[in-house]
Amino acid sequence: MDDDPGASATRKRTAREEFEVRAQQRRADLEQHAQHAREEFEAQVRHARDQFDATQERIRERTGRNLLAAIAIGVVLGGTLLASLLFSTWIFMPFAAVLLGFTVFELATALRHAGRDVPRVASIVVGIAAVPAAFFFHVPGLWLATLAGVLVITLWRLGELVRPSHRGSARDVLADIGAGLFVQLYVTFFAGFYVVLAGEVANGGQWWLLASLIVVVTTDVGAYASGLAFGRHPMAPKISPKKTWEGFAGSALAAMTAGTLLAWLMLGQPWWVGTLMGAVLMLVGTMGDLIESLIKRELGIKDISGWLPGHGGFLDRLDSILPSAAVAYAFFLIFH
Repeated sequence: MDDDPGASATRKRTAREEFEVRAQQRRADLEQHAQHAREEFEAQVRHARDQFDATQERIRERTGRNLLAAIAIGVVLGGTLLASLLFSTWIFMPFAAVLLGFTVFELATALRHAGRDVPRVASIVVGIAAVPAAFFFHVPGLWLATLAGVLVITLWRLGELVRPSHRGSARDVLADIGAGLFVQLYVTFFAGFYVVLAGEVANGGQWWLLASLIVVVTTDVGAYASGLAFGRHPMAPKISPKKTWEGFAGSALAAMTAGTLLAWLMLGQPWWVGTLMGAVLMLVGTMGDLIESLIKRELGIKDISGWLPGHGGFLDRLDSILPSAAVAYAFFLIFH
């Protein structure tokens, strides 16, 4: 017997309404689960970020630098350097000129803040002019360019005496000239030895340049890692409070290991040459780091500048590299 059409329609309507209710319930359940999952994910992200920030803060307190920013800046500078040496050493000249110019500007500015009247523009110009001289004419060109730069800076400061605002006692003027000479000798002259190596393409000088820089960077990384993990005994608390003997030991191990491998794989030298080069570069680089810390302490500043996040300034990054250049060139002369 057929159902009553009205009853059948009612049952269909009821079934549809029940289906819609169940569908709405399932949709509400899915939305609730999705909301819960999103809130849980966001909570985990916040927790991970808080842990990361806390770790970063602990590292900053121990080392005084932003680790991620330091790594990023190091990768950019290192990549540019590597490209300039692998593709064409001519590219190294503008790269070196930019670094040298900024470093000279930083040191001259810091000295001016300390009361010394150092001509910044002239210092930058004569410093950059030494780059092509060192590249094309090697050590004689570097010496002549440095001496010419020293003469220009001296005459520039003496010429400024015609302006009342730049006059001072004889002692102050001599101190200003000495500060200008220090900028040229400490930055331009030392950095010039790396440019000389880049110009010694026929003798493989660029590989000695690259090897020495890798050793110096490895020294810094070894000191940083071992000092962060094991540092307990300050090495020179009055000059650089964060430098420890444990970090020094780690830097020595890292430098000699890197030097040994590079002598074998890159320079074609006996392993002991690399070990010796690593040890000497580590000692000179550490001394350069301490010297720059002493300069900053005497000037009453924490960083030379704030242009390189995680590093401070260009000189803060090049403090151990600058005096190592002469050592790298000496090893090149003896063993290449």
